[in-house]
Amino acid sequence: MATIKEYNLKLRSLKNTQKITRTMKMVSASKLRKAQMAQANSKVYAQNIRQLISRIAASVDRSSHALLASRSPVKNILILLFTSDKGLCGAFNHNVHRQVLQWIKEHQKDYEQIHLSCCGRRGFMYFHKKAQVKNYYEDMTLNPSFQNAIKIGKDLAAGYIAGQYDEVYVTHNQFFSPLSQKTTFEKILPIDPQAIFAQDMRVSTDYMFEPEQDELLQFLIPDYLYFRIYFTLLENSAGEHGARMTAMDSATNNASDMISRYTLLRNRARQAEITTELIEIIAGAEAL
Repeated sequence: MATIKEYNLKLRSLKNTQKITRTMKMVSASKLRKAQMAQANSKVYAQNIRQLISRIAASVDRSSHALLASRSPVKNILILLFTSDKGLCGAFNHNVHRQVLQWIKEHQKDYEQIHLSCCGRRGFMYFHKKAQVKNYYEDMTLNPSFQNAIKIGKDLAAGYIAGQYDEVYVTHNQFFSPLSQKTTFEKILPIDPQAIFAQDMRVSTDYMFEPEQDELLQFLIPDYLYFRIYFTLLENSAGEHGARMTAMDSATNNASDMISRYTLLRNRARQAEITTELIEIIAGAEAL
């Protein structure tokens, strides 16, 4: 049995840990509110631009823009995975890692090469020795910005147009609530007009373009790609803060349970020590 001094040291350590986890939970809750507001503000724009792109792109020939044109056969693909830069967020990153590994295992025979690009330090640390990492985008998931999305989108578009890969997929944690996040895996290049907004079945082909069709597509198609990556960054950020808040809340509760258990064990040890001393005193008195 441990001594009272050892129990006191454990209790002091647990209480310090509990203070840290409680503080981290409060910080994550504050950041989560900001991330949720940014995501909610962007959701309306995301729906509108998806409707616009689906109607316009479905009304023109897919060869009118390089990011619309599909290729066959598909030999080289790129997977862009979004994770967090920091840890202590439960299974948030592990779910993405497992999804990518499972997908590669199932489809490895279908392609000549499968490249990876990592947006987030945790994903890069996990995969840089397991697979061929094409690009690593550092310090972009903590504070999402549209400029970062443009940088990522330009790299993806340039690689696709140059023929480095025939399809581009993205995987991330889709945010629903702090307790609910779903790992998604979807194709973003080439852009499929019919898959952008499946609910919009009324596609008109009688459009008068102002400015000209080519000029309009040169602006809208890349802008849609950039915003889609930006919205993914926002969802990934909200999911990270939600997962960390949940993990820290669980850690705080576990620390409370351990404090209660070790307090009980310390009290029992103290009682046993007092009982032993009383027995020694009584035994000494009887001997006299």
